[in-house]
Amino acid sequence: MTDAKADPPSSPYLAMFERFRAELDEHHDRRERIIKASRDITAASKKIIFTLQRVRNLGEPVPQFVVKSNTQYWGAIQKQYQAISVDLQGLNRHRYRQITGGNQEFMEALSFQHYLETQTLISYDAAKARIAAMSGEGGAVELTPEDYVLGIFDMVGELMRFSITSMATNGKLPAGRPNKDKRLKQEPPEEQAGDKMDIDEQTAISAEAPEPRNVLNDLRELRLRLEMFEPPQEGKFQDDVEQKMKVMRQCVDKVEKALYSLTVRGKERPKGWLPAASEDKRAAVESY
Repeated sequence: MTDAKADPPSSPYLAMFERFRAELDEHHDRRERIIKASRDITAASKKIIFTLQRVRNLGEPVPQFVVKSNTQYWGAIQKQYQAISVDLQGLNRHRYRQITGGNQEFMEALSFQHYLETQTLISYDAAKARIAAMSGEGGAVELTPEDYVLGIFDMVGELMRFSITSMATNGKLPAGRPNKDKRLKQEPPEEQAGDKMDIDEQTAISAEAPEPRNVLNDLRELRLRLEMFEPPQEGKFQDDVEQKMKVMRQCVDKVEKALYSLTVRGKERPKGWLPAASEDKRAAVESY
């Protein structure tokens, strides 16, 4: 007769640890989904920026070939935001900061296109609303003020590349369209004919179109505003701002030096000069 071995008694803590295991598995799966989505958003945003660098005009909608090329990338970004929107609600929106890389790159692409079309800087509220609209029914993916600021820092580098490429190919710094004064000239009344000369002179001065802003004017203004920004004196955000601040200053300096060189040496070129097809224009751009 064999003695049957009795089953070991079940631990009262087994169910608790099985629940912990399920929660950890769910946490790691959610984290991996967010990391993958952030990488895909970053990749699509870089492709959008690459296509936007082919634009040459400011203050008008981007050309149709840019819209057609980038439609698929905007769609891919929206798909990724919708896929992780449920995972970034409640306490999880502060727990999983792996989305910050994608948010910053998206901000760089969004602010760059907004500047090319309007020659203005997109506001934080507008950028936040754009991501919320792309997040779908799962809830808005939060754009933190830190990601917004760091994305604007990165956008300065794209404006530097855009400016130097335009100067290397077109021989001039990109600028917006002049704002023509459309007010009609008013003739003075007959009883004030003696003051007609003074009025005509004032009207002629006011009728002159103001000189349009160029990219360097905007870069200098942006540099001034960013240098006034004081991040919290602790944490990773401060380190990121200090690092990007140095790069931002270097980018503005490169555009200034390129414009100085174009202004001084450009007078040596004959009127109507354009770079020859055989010349290595890429080397000229990369030299800055």
